[in-house]
Amino acid sequence: MSTDPAFPTVPEPDEEVRQQARERQAQLTKPVGSLGRLEELGTWVAARQGVCPPRPFARPRAVVFAGDHGIAQHGVSAYPAEVTGQMVRNFLDGGAAVNVLADNAGATVRVVDLAVAVDTSEAISTHKVRRSSGVIDREDALTEDEVDAAIRAGRTIADEEIDSGADLLVAGDMGIGNTTPAAVLIALLTGTEPVAVVGRGTGIDDNTWMRKTATIRDALRRARRVIDDPVALLRTSAGADIAALTGFLAQAAVRRTPVLLDGVVVGAAALIAEELAPGARQWWLAGHRSAEPGGPLVLEHLDLTAVLDLDMRLGEGSGALTALPLLTAAVRLLGEMATFAEAGVSGS
Repeated sequence: MSTDPAFPTVPEPDEEVRQQARERQAQLTKPVGSLGRLEELGTWVAARQGVCPPRPFARPRAVVFAGDHGIAQHGVSAYPAEVTGQMVRNFLDGGAAVNVLADNAGATVRVVDLAVAVDTSEAISTHKVRRSSGVIDREDALTEDEVDAAIRAGRTIADEEIDSGADLLVAGDMGIGNTTPAAVLIALLTGTEPVAVVGRGTGIDDNTWMRKTATIRDALRRARRVIDDPVALLRTSAGADIAALTGFLAQAAVRRTPVLLDGVVVGAAALIAEELAPGARQWWLAGHRSAEPGGPLVLEHLDLTAVLDLDMRLGEGSGALTALPLLTAAVRLLGEMATFAEAGVSGS
């Protein structure tokens, strides 16, 4: 049995402010409901900030959790494992999609090495737990000490960002092979067969897809033994990056800080974070509906509705950052539009 991370009770969003935001939406110079989902999003932010009208985000922050996975040696990805370390350098150089989309959305990016198989700079490896992970169809991904260290790292990273002024967090991932453990976790926790969860990931061909499906089937046999223990499940079937993401998502909710979720890897961590810190999902917004089959399963299980559906499956936090300008627009509409009374416009 793994150590209980003992997350505090997750606070509820402010229901009184939510109602105030709904009432303000009805007073703005537009027919009620005419801005569709933008109205709902603005109200969602107000309830999380505890103030109406809500404030535009002052310091949105994307955190990319990087780690390699031993399962990649089974040939479950279209790319070799060394790409993880290479992409981490690309993130730091500002050349990846996450960098461009963050800049477009007015956010900044932090990369954290939890389990990259090569050495990385001290600036990003402070929380590194190990190199890569165990091969999850035949051995545990992590030891008990490692999974506990990874969850603690995720909690610490959330605290560091929030204490530094982050008022919106974007969760991202990078790791060759990481959609395989994500698929194991999603299949197990949603009661779905492997063939219905396995996607094309990095663009795999049919033979690779069949290898990946068989690998997930075998890993699921091991994972089912610990289905009732979320921390043991992370130890058995995840990896340090996914375990840290889990701690990060849960701690953000404990700290009353909204999070934009990205794709299937972040989604898999979210499923377990909700188990560890019940109610955490109230502080998360799904940035997009991933093109990976596991993406919609996560959203349905957590009762979340995606902001965007653009057939994206890159990871890195890219889908969430693409949605961020829309969320910002929703906040500004609720806060900056004139009411009928202010504008001297006749209401309905």
